[in-house]
Amino acid sequence: MELGPSGFPFEKYFAEILKHQGFKTKVDQVVQGHCVSHEIDVIAEKGEKYFMVECKFHNQTGFVCDVKIPLYIQSRFKDVEYSLNRMPDQNSKFHQGWVVTNTRFSSDAIQYGNCVGLHLVGWDHPHNGSLRDQIDQSGLYPLTCLTTLRDEEKASLLSAGIVLSKEFTHNQAPLSKIGISPERITAIVKESSEICAGGLR
Repeated sequence: MELGPSGFPFEKYFAEILKHQGFKTKVDQVVQGHCVSHEIDVIAEKGEKYFMVECKFHNQTGFVCDVKIPLYIQSRFKDVEYSLNRMPDQNSKFHQGWVVTNTRFSSDAIQYGNCVGLHLVGWDHPHNGSLRDQIDQSGLYPLTCLTTLRDEEKASLLSAGIVLSKEFTHNQAPLSKIGISPERITAIVKESSEICAGGLR
């Protein structure tokens, strides 16, 4: 939840998780649908699979994504899919819309997603493959989990486009750039290495 207040760091963070799984990703893309153009948070491709991912970030505890969100996303996805199916390089691919959130989905949202084939990924959904599962399996923890970083430092790093704690294990320049002392950089790198080593990769 500290990845906010804007949702862009969360979009970039989830794109990094998908990259770890072998996807080619693009963030914050404008795609022409049949009726109108759409801003897509993440486009992910692997082989003959093409996914359009909408990321719903919330920085308040207890927030639940209700059925209105997948209903809205499905309508956007179908508009884009109609155009994609008319393109020679896309009409043989499997297309699917995804909704990813750092919180939870209501039971109605999950029921609707299952019914129309919209893939939902929440903090604890689905049972195998939830956001929590994917983070633990990849070892790609956000920099916001580092206790050795102060809140204002986390905000500065996120503004610079850095989202992963593991980045500091091989590149400490961003830490120096925002004025962190060498002694503290050593502690940050140590914590980062320990956290990343704890993943279930």
